[in-house]
Amino acid sequence: MDHSLQAKYGLKRVVNASGRMSILGVSAPTDSVMEAMKQGGQQYVEIADLVDKAGAYIARLLGSEGAVVVNSASSGIALSVAAIVTAGDPRLSLRLHQEPVLKNEIIMLKGHNVQYGAPVETMVFLGGGRVVEAGYANEGRAEHIEQAIGERTAAILYVKSHHAVQKNMISVEEAWEVAQRRGVPMIVDAAAEEDLRKYVQYSDLAIYSGSKAVEGPTSGIVAGKQKYTQWLKVQLHGIGRSMKVGKETTFGLLQALDEYQTKADNSQQEKQALEALQPLTGLPGVSVRTVQDEAGRAIYRGRIQIDAAAAGVDAREVNDRLREGDIAVYTRDYGVKQGYFDIDPRSLQGDDLQVIVSRIHEIIGADHNEQDSGAFL
Repeated sequence: MDHSLQAKYGLKRVVNASGRMSILGVSAPTDSVMEAMKQGGQQYVEIADLVDKAGAYIARLLGSEGAVVVNSASSGIALSVAAIVTAGDPRLSLRLHQEPVLKNEIIMLKGHNVQYGAPVETMVFLGGGRVVEAGYANEGRAEHIEQAIGERTAAILYVKSHHAVQKNMISVEEAWEVAQRRGVPMIVDAAAEEDLRKYVQYSDLAIYSGSKAVEGPTSGIVAGKQKYTQWLKVQLHGIGRSMKVGKETTFGLLQALDEYQTKADNSQQEKQALEALQPLTGLPGVSVRTVQDEAGRAIYRGRIQIDAAAAGVDAREVNDRLREGDIAVYTRDYGVKQGYFDIDPRSLQGDDLQVIVSRIHEIIGADHNEQDSGAFL
């Protein structure tokens, strides 16, 4: 792999074992996606026409009435909220945050009000909404949402994410039943989900990242009912102007979506690739096992558990030293306080797995040698 660009600008080589993470640039698009970006970027096009035609193309792929390409799933939240609180009124859309909006409450389960790199609620407020939390951090029921509905309710926002609390939370289907029965629009944030056709069936607007599962350029998709996607397009001349999408991004995303439809499920090969981590079990205090994604997706990761007493170093320190080395190795580190971190195989390239194994050998081996030599002093 050519690391000359990193070298030119003084950037570290990065081994991404953390998954589709925004802090590392999310994903690495294929040559054909980059070629579509190059061709699309080097031609002129009427942007309004591209917005409509790309949206119609994506809507056909996803089985929705309409769709809009946006510049990220985050902006998708803000624009979806703005679309609904303004009801697509051009004047209100242009004067968002200047004119009072009476129906601006967005109901969210408390366990869904998470931080994913920015808080969900910040995007809601950016779109002119006001968050009303329903339920509790460890319990979100249908009646909690229902009891929160009032005359100022604009929409329900359901967050389908590994960041959200998983236990004791109603499913998207159950939330949609309440939304339909009470006549309240529902937005689903399904940014990292892999099933692109599911969530448009249980929402008025569903938001996906274009760069996570789809592995397109940095982008997002909002798909759903025609009325609401039309209202969202009005926002592109309001707050959406600061979130605009370049033509090259749209063409790259369309190509990535075409490839995504035919992409094989690689989860079994990725599972097998994780066998390369097994030599680490020879290190004192280290165990390795394969675990499935916490939000139920068909994603498998290698979990490296470290017994600090036996290894002489705890999981947090091993993880920190991996990240801070000459080659920056990023793991999925949500569990370091519980003594483990995960290796996500989806973003690994070339000899990345070997780099991870040898770095952990260095870190734990070095600590042991120091301890052993200390015993003889």
